[in-house]
Amino acid sequence: MSQLQLAQPSSASATEELFAPVDLAALARWMDENGLESGPIHALSQIGGGTQNILLRFWRGEREFILRHPPAHPRPDSNKTMLRESRVLAALASTVVPHPRLIAKCVDESVLGAVFYLMEPIAGFNATVAMPREAKESPELRHVMGLALIDGLVTLANVDHEAVGLSDFGRLEGFLERQVGRWAAELESYHRFPEWTGRGELGDVHGIGAWLERNRPAGMKPGIMHGDYHIGNVLYNTDGSLAAIVDWEMATLGDPLMDLGRLLSTWPDSDGPSALSMRVEPSSEFPTREALIARYARTSARDLSNLPWFEILACYKLAILLEGTYARAQAGKADTTTGARLHATAIALLNRARQRITSN
Repeated sequence: MSQLQLAQPSSASATEELFAPVDLAALARWMDENGLESGPIHALSQIGGGTQNILLRFWRGEREFILRHPPAHPRPDSNKTMLRESRVLAALASTVVPHPRLIAKCVDESVLGAVFYLMEPIAGFNATVAMPREAKESPELRHVMGLALIDGLVTLANVDHEAVGLSDFGRLEGFLERQVGRWAAELESYHRFPEWTGRGELGDVHGIGAWLERNRPAGMKPGIMHGDYHIGNVLYNTDGSLAAIVDWEMATLGDPLMDLGRLLSTWPDSDGPSALSMRVEPSSEFPTREALIARYARTSARDLSNLPWFEILACYKLAILLEGTYARAQAGKADTTTGARLHATAIALLNRARQRITSN
């Protein structure tokens, strides 16, 4: 999520075209029925980020809102995803986890053609979109920003999922046991694209999966997982603290150490491949991965003895996910430049997994 804003349309018809498939008149009627301000919807802007969902920022009456809606061509599980996102945001309202506050959700698909929800805007910056001058000029502030990622992660992992009403938010039984098979099957599914040529360049993916199976932790301490925790999915305050963790579409119950593994999987280190990057400029003076782990160890009661396993799993999982875009791009169903970039990242992630296995 970022603060990218589009130019305002010059007419009502242009507004409807720009923000299709969102019917602004229907949205206003629904807001009337739910007592959410009154008058015209105005000052619209589209928020960009690493998501295909529609995010619109707008004013109505004396209040500003953000609408989150599935893409123009919804995926089969888009409505379910909206419901899960809104549920976890509602559950977090009673916690100190920094997150966008849920205002209201609509489960009636006839209103806007899909499930959607409204949330409060966040006054913060996305470091992967635009670093403010203060952060660019202050190595100390960038160091604080890196540690704040860990603080947010620990805060989320400490939430009692049962106490906030999320006891059935995910299937905990066999959670770790399911991981390798789930992602191995995903990789095999890319053969449905006969144009896909990338499998050979990935190396021995099966070997990584086999190592993960042999070394799987015996148990876990369950909790809420964000599911895609990295620096691009948080917004910062000007002092470097977290304003909000955003993009909760992959949230579930599981082992929160998977979130730490995900963060570490793409965090740069001295021997990391160039294709792995935080995509933040400048990226110097952020804490080292060792400093991040030490921060987590000091502030969390979780056992980190199996942390290498979670980082290797994160590399394996993310590489397979990214390779899917490359397979679709080769089949003409995704942008070819993006596909090639993500393919290079997938290769780098799998190489990092092998390095971690060798050093573990």
